[in-house]
Amino acid sequence: MGRKFFVGGNWKCNGTTAEVKKIVTTLNEAEVPSEDIVEVVVSPPFVFLAFVKSLLRSDFHVAAQNCWVRKGGAFTGEVSAEMLVNLGIPWVILGHSERRLILNESNEFVGDKVAYALSQGLKVIACVGETLEQRESGSTVAVVAAQTKAIAEKVSSWENIVLAYEPVWAIGTGKVASPAQAQEVHFELRKWLQDNVGAEVAASTRIIYGGSVNGANCKELATQPDVDGFLVGGASLKPEFIDIIKSATVKKND
Repeated sequence: MGRKFFVGGNWKCNGTTAEVKKIVTTLNEAEVPSEDIVEVVVSPPFVFLAFVKSLLRSDFHVAAQNCWVRKGGAFTGEVSAEMLVNLGIPWVILGHSERRLILNESNEFVGDKVAYALSQGLKVIACVGETLEQRESGSTVAVVAAQTKAIAEKVSSWENIVLAYEPVWAIGTGKVASPAQAQEVHFELRKWLQDNVGAEVAASTRIIYGGSVNGANCKELATQPDVDGFLVGGASLKPEFIDIIKSATVKKND
C-alpha cells in the first residue's frame, strides 16, 4: 500500500472575506485527481475556518494553523484543540518555522502541542526544517532529527501525523531546495523514523516538502521517491495551487 499524496495549502496571515470566497470558488471549480490519489487540505487563518469549511468542496479538508498546547482556559488569544474539534476542523499545522523562529516555540513545546492535539482527535501536519546558517554549517540532519525526536518522544502513534520538511531558507524566499536536496533530507527523516520509531511507521508516514513550491517546480519535486506531497505557502493563494495538486499524478506510475 503506497503512501497517499498529500497537498496542504498554508494561507498564513492573509485574506479578506472576499478574497477567501474567491480562493474557495477557484478550488471548488477545479478538476483535480480523486481522493484516492491525493489528499488536499487548506489552512486559512482562524477567523475564516468556519466560513471556509461551510463553502469548501467535500473532498477537500480544512486545517488550523496552530492550536494551544493543552486544554483551554485562561490563555488570552489562544485557540484550543477542543475548539477546533468542536468546529469540525480535522487538521492542524504545528511547529511551523515562523512560529518556532518568531514566537520562540521550542522543539519540546512543539512536541507537547502535537501530542495534545492528537489526544483530542486532531490530525497534525508537524513541521521541521533548518535555517540557512544550520545548512551551511552541515547540521541539517542533526537539526531536523532533533525536531522529529521531540515529537517522537511524546506520541504513541504516527498514524495521524504528516511530517512537513520546510527548509527555512526556502520559505517565501524564492529559493527552492533542489529535488536532490529535498530527497536527501526526506530520506534521512525516513531513516531516522525507521531507526528510532519503527519500520512500519517509516514506511507509512507521509513526509511532505514545503519551501517556495509552485506550479513550475512541483512535478520534478514530486518525482522524488521520499517526497509524498507538499505544504504550499504563497502559491496556495493562487490558481497554480491546482497545478500543484495535479502533480500527485506523477506518483501513479510508481
